[in-house]
Amino acid sequence: MQTHFTAEDLQQPHLREADRVLRSCVHCGFCNATCPTYRLLGDERDGPRGRIYLMKALLEDRDERADITAETRLHLDRCLSCRNCETTCPSGVEYHKLLDIGRAELERRLPRPASERAFRFALRHAVVEPARFKALLAVGLTFRPLLTGRLATKLPPAPVNAGTRPDGHRHARQMLILEGCVQPGLSPNTNAAAARVLDRLGIGLTPAPEAGCCGAVDFHLDAQEAGRDRARANIDAWWPHIEAGVEAIVQTASGCGAFVKEYGELLADDPAYAERAARISALARDLVEVLRDEDLEPLHAKAERRLAFHCPCTLQHAQKLGGAVEGVLTRLGFSLSVVQNPHLCCGSAGTYSITQPELAARLRDDRLDALEAGEPEVIATANIGCQTHLGGADRTEVRHWIELVDEALS
Repeated sequence: MQTHFTAEDLQQPHLREADRVLRSCVHCGFCNATCPTYRLLGDERDGPRGRIYLMKALLEDRDERADITAETRLHLDRCLSCRNCETTCPSGVEYHKLLDIGRAELERRLPRPASERAFRFALRHAVVEPARFKALLAVGLTFRPLLTGRLATKLPPAPVNAGTRPDGHRHARQMLILEGCVQPGLSPNTNAAAARVLDRLGIGLTPAPEAGCCGAVDFHLDAQEAGRDRARANIDAWWPHIEAGVEAIVQTASGCGAFVKEYGELLADDPAYAERAARISALARDLVEVLRDEDLEPLHAKAERRLAFHCPCTLQHAQKLGGAVEGVLTRLGFSLSVVQNPHLCCGSAGTYSITQPELAARLRDDRLDALEAGEPEVIATANIGCQTHLGGADRTEVRHWIELVDEALS
């Protein structure tokens, strides 16, 4: 794709990066075929190719015309950031990097209305602090009968008791685990189950209490620098453990894993953190990456339930781990039903199901139709956002896959 940035423009790092990404696009349109919003709306501007043209016009516009800015924001807000287009693209266009640049430019040029800024501020601060989120969740569960609409669908049907976690310090092999921000409240059993399963494999799994939200929520809700600050705080919390020799930093939520693996890029220009951030990204591993490399025969799982697996976008498109969980579950003896169009997004996409509820609900129902076609007893997934969003439809039970493995070992 031809661009029209001046030599002065290209002195700015974000425009230089945008120019690189734009020039890699050959505007073939293959991306539109797998874009969830383009499939729903049929509007070129709601597909990756159209959004790329909108962002190109925005970034090349030196007069900062309001009409360009407003139209671009509408269609970028509808983007799920699922990165399905990147998996499809034959030219290797790094769309998500251009999207981050475009969204930041929009915020610089045209701040959102005060009411919208307040809503996004409240949403960020409600979910990124685990203690605060748990308190709000407890209130929500108490008044569940009175709740309606999108808020009611975000409450878990019934949180599974987490049971006890083994003492991981007794093992020679040690890994850290990111506890997450909403997962401890919505699905407290997920990390506990992961600790029990890895304990059987001789791996100790330990949290770093000082570590918090990975930063993805802030970063994708118009607060990119706040997201980087959370990344820096987590690096500080993890670093003593890394110096002590931990083998990996494990994430059970694929959305967190995708973001932590990008710490090196996010902080590449920060001289105080660049080297350590790159090290953190190299050590970050989704839980399935740990299990797939282990001998699973000694586990002797009694896998009797028929599953349908929903592979989150952050696992298959961002982390390029499509098929990995299915492989582990098959090795353990689970029966998996065939799912049509497994590449498509369920509509959760972080906070998208709250900021774009109508589109998210349509995508969720389409995904559930595909997942339920094989008549599974339970739907498994690998990300708390997908788990809560799909489960909010109150159809087939939805669980994290490691919980089902843990139960099969019990």
